[in-house]
Amino acid sequence: MFDAPFDVFAVMLAVAAFLIAIKTSNQATELRRRLSRLEAALQGQRPVQPPPLMPFQEEASAPGEATPEPPPIAPGAELAPPLVADAAAPLPLEPSADAPPPLPTAPATPGFEERLGTRWVVWIGGLALALGGFFMVRYSIEAGLVGPGVRVFLGGLFALALLGAGEWTRRKESISNIQALPIANIPAILTAAGTAVAFATIYAAYALYGFLVPATAFVLLGLVALATLAAALLHGPALAGLGVVGAFVTPVLVSSGRADYWALYVYLAIVTAASFGLARIRLWRWLAVTTIVFAVLWTFPGLDTGDLQVAPHAFHVMAGFVLAALLVVCSFMFGPTIGDGQIEPVSSSALAAYLFGAMLIVLSSAHADLALIAFALLVAATVLVAWRASAATGALSAASATVFIVFAEWAVRANPDMLVLPGGPLPGIGPTAIDSAVTLHLVTAALFTGGFGIAGFLAQGRSNSAIIPVVWSATAVATPIALLVALYARIAHLDRSIPFAILAVLLAAAFGAATEALTRRETRPGVAISTALFATGTLGALALALTFALEKGWLTIALALMSLGTAWISMQRSIPFLRWLAAIFAAIVTARIAYDPRIVGDAVGTTPIFNWLLWGYGLPALSFWAASHFLRRRGDDAPLRMVEAAAILFTALLAFMEIRHLATGGRMTSPPSLLEFALQVCVTLAMAIGLERLRLRSHSIVHNVGAVVLTVVAGLVSVIGLLILENPWQWSRIDVGGVVFNLLLLGYALPAVLMLLLSYAVAGHRPIAYANTIAGGALVFALAYVTLEIRRFYHGPILLDGAMTGAEQYTYSIAWLTFGVVLLGVGILVNSERARLASAVVIALTILKAFVIDMSTLTGIYRALSFMCLGVVLVAIGWLYQRILFRRQASPPPAPQTSA
Repeated sequence: MFDAPFDVFAVMLAVAAFLIAIKTSNQATELRRRLSRLEAALQGQRPVQPPPLMPFQEEASAPGEATPEPPPIAPGAELAPPLVADAAAPLPLEPSADAPPPLPTAPATPGFEERLGTRWVVWIGGLALALGGFFMVRYSIEAGLVGPGVRVFLGGLFALALLGAGEWTRRKESISNIQALPIANIPAILTAAGTAVAFATIYAAYALYGFLVPATAFVLLGLVALATLAAALLHGPALAGLGVVGAFVTPVLVSSGRADYWALYVYLAIVTAASFGLARIRLWRWLAVTTIVFAVLWTFPGLDTGDLQVAPHAFHVMAGFVLAALLVVCSFMFGPTIGDGQIEPVSSSALAAYLFGAMLIVLSSAHADLALIAFALLVAATVLVAWRASAATGALSAASATVFIVFAEWAVRANPDMLVLPGGPLPGIGPTAIDSAVTLHLVTAALFTGGFGIAGFLAQGRSNSAIIPVVWSATAVATPIALLVALYARIAHLDRSIPFAILAVLLAAAFGAATEALTRRETRPGVAISTALFATGTLGALALALTFALEKGWLTIALALMSLGTAWISMQRSIPFLRWLAAIFAAIVTARIAYDPRIVGDAVGTTPIFNWLLWGYGLPALSFWAASHFLRRRGDDAPLRMVEAAAILFTALLAFMEIRHLATGGRMTSPPSLLEFALQVCVTLAMAIGLERLRLRSHSIVHNVGAVVLTVVAGLVSVIGLLILENPWQWSRIDVGGVVFNLLLLGYALPAVLMLLLSYAVAGHRPIAYANTIAGGALVFALAYVTLEIRRFYHGPILLDGAMTGAEQYTYSIAWLTFGVVLLGVGILVNSERARLASAVVIALTILKAFVIDMSTLTGIYRALSFMCLGVVLVAIGWLYQRILFRRQASPPPAPQTSA
């Protein structure tokens, strides 16, 4: 039926059988050891302390497994602790007459040769029997040795022979008293081989040769499955493992050229039922998990073909889902029992696996109606099963995730432009909004929204476990919002849509009502988190409403206002998660800005200041500042710091983006200029001063770090941008403007003043080196302004025009010297050591210039005047230091001495 490399599957079958047989043999050995101890106890003798169980042996003796009760034990025989010999007591040389008989010794651990001869060869031989039957069928088909009828007859005869041999050896083993050399699971291996051959024979008679009508084939396969179930109860897990592997691999080994999916999936349904039934009776988790894995893998054949047969595939996943719900899910129908409020992994994973298969069918069939209906039924069944059995609550998350994937893929698959054109789609190009597929999706989405939402709300308070109501509330909030987004993307093409905005508002109202109802209930496990989740859904739905109703940059503003609203609600309702939600909204807005810093693309406009940047950055910045104010009232935590960081970031971005827009005339991609660098340095320094003042009151680490970061940014931009890249004297032929009011005043004088103010703002609150570094930057920019302003006076607005004259060189020296003297006077008047040190630095630079530059470049009267003025100033400075700053007090004359 399905052609595939035969050898690969044969090796897989061999490996699986070998591993399962090893496990079974170890379990049988341990049971025999326990039986020997019980027999010794019945004879009044103390049993030997058993060796510790291996992990797989502990699993075999897990509670709940149907094991026969041992016979009554003599008092003190099994429960008595092991006797420990006293090291101090003398050992008797000869046994006394009243001494008890010697204790039986534990059987020695079998060696390699014994294992090889008594066990391994038997396992491999049983596997060889089963594979021999398969190989014989394969060979007879390829060589055409016998007819189809003879093949089926011989296969059935061989299966009966193996089954009869297995039953005979089992009975033989039950009456055998030989314990040293057990028969090593020969009955289980022979019976497993016979079961696999029987499966293959019946399936070949039906699917390959048509000897059996579907009803007869199904009955026979069911009988074989029931026989396998009954035999596994007697023979243990080896038969179960080999039987389930052989049953699921049979359609691959016995294949034909045509694909009959109905025959395949009905056969697999019978096999799955038998396997799940056996796993339920013996409580073998591994068998249930193995069956689920094989069943999901058998969903893939035919999914990648253009003529996908939806009906048989849907039957396969639905039948497996029903069987898993009936036999595997704990505390539901016939499943094993489990404590209340526990999520059992196998129960949840079983339903989730079949939901995954149903999702694949929907996606592969391009959302065929039948596939979507089958998927919807399984999702509804998942909600029902989870409602009745808390062990399957974990499957709700898988149901919600698969629902979103199905609808998201549906939104992306179609051409959404065809759904919003006023005149409808062009003929033969795309679907219309009233097509049956769209209508069915809308109806299904409405049912999912109501089902998950109502069930998630009603499930609150039904369990004593906290995780159960949290899972219900999470799916109740996430599923409707995800569906609304998917439908909006499909039908409205992410464009402005008032109807979807109304739906989002209604959804927010429903979540808000649920939140208020839960806040009035008594305290139960998980209710607080569920309340926070419904409150989150309320704010998320409102954010979606704003998204659907607003255009472009308004979405950014709306999400920022949602952060403010969430912070305010956190003051009214003590729901801790609301603080995190405010931070999440701030993070979403930040990510939105990272995607498109212009917010509205090319529609920013050319109007300075009053453009979309003001609203797109200014309103979020105000919202985050206000939100941080509300959040700070209840403490300093991570959400508050995230919102504060967003407030500082958007304030800085507002300034930077507006400056860039102003400097470039609205062309945001133009290269930077001197004006832009100057404004950025001034604004950044001003914000750093403001944060330094704010952090003294708030004691916020975010304000502290933000002030340092802004200071570093201002320093980098000032050095790289103003002193290197856009220095009007060195690299750029730009027009600096007028004589006094020009770009030099904005780019060098004003930054120097702001750096000086910042150095005084941090004095006494940060390290001295930090403040002195900022003050040094102020000195550099002040001296640069004086120098460039002189250059502007001599050369005009273009500083690179013309050559330097002696008068200009002399003016630099006089100006630097005057600047140093002014700094010295300020330092003396206000008693500032920092100003006096700055004066010393400037005067030292002037002296260096005089001896290095003026002496070589100046001539005539300018050279003489330069050195004369320098000498006079230096002498005057020395006099000031001697007479004013460090004047020595004359000691008073000694008092006259008088005679006695």
